[in-house]
Amino acid sequence: MNFMNKLVLLLLVVSLLGALGSTASSYCDSEVPEAAGTVCNGTESKYLASSQDSCTDTANNSTLVEAETVNITSNSRIYPAYTAAPAEEGNYPAIVLIHSFRGFEPGYQTMVNRMAEEGYVVIAPFWQAYSDSPSDTEVEALIRNSTAYLETRDDVNSERLGLTGFCAGGRYTMLFLPQIEEFESGVAWYGFPYMGGSEIQPDIPASLIDQLDAPMLIIHGTRDQYSNITDIYRYAGELDAADRYFELKVYQGEPHGFMLTEEGELSESFVAQDAYGEMITFFDRTLNNSTM
Repeated sequence: MNFMNKLVLLLLVVSLLGALGSTASSYCDSEVPEAAGTVCNGTESKYLASSQDSCTDTANNSTLVEAETVNITSNSRIYPAYTAAPAEEGNYPAIVLIHSFRGFEPGYQTMVNRMAEEGYVVIAPFWQAYSDSPSDTEVEALIRNSTAYLETRDDVNSERLGLTGFCAGGRYTMLFLPQIEEFESGVAWYGFPYMGGSEIQPDIPASLIDQLDAPMLIIHGTRDQYSNITDIYRYAGELDAADRYFELKVYQGEPHGFMLTEEGELSESFVAQDAYGEMITFFDRTLNNSTM
């Protein structure tokens, strides 16, 4: 074997070892199935859901937060769910966070940890653990079981539960906030109020407005290429006509999914930071203020 062939072989081995090392540092061993998601803009992102028994969070270095991945049993299936809570003992409001169609990207983990630092117990179930596009019935059951899990925790005030979601999770927030009475309020990020009418998504969120009793904050961008802002204004008009309390925060020029970067990290842009603050302020008022 000549020198050039040996050099090529050596480079291939080094590259392979580097890839294996990167994978090992990113994920832990788990028997939970790999879940894949495709974001609304067509780019693909995969994550490996990890179980509570085999993996706990190591990315969060804050002494203010305790984070781990737990298992939620729903319809005889086990779904991993990332959780974070204030490290200090207390009785806190709690939030179920529903990630986008792209999966539980690193930015959502960062957000969950920050919400815990703000004084919330947060659970983010991996709703795509068995299917990219599960039925609404399956997702509803998972959200209900995630809520039931929160109610078993000593650090959770079960009278102060909120729901939030992004993209597909925004639609789920619009869809299930009227149907799951345990939630006191919700924040829908760039959702789809008129998506439904299919076999796996039979209900259209806007058709359930009359059942909505909890206040809702809607956050959207005017340049959302997948959920047109005109549908959001129409939905807001129908909420107002039905005398259902809502708040609407619209960011001029922002596209769909503006809270995360293309790499899946939490955006640190002015808009993203402002929108995050709007969510926290809304939950502070609606979950901690009994007069609303």
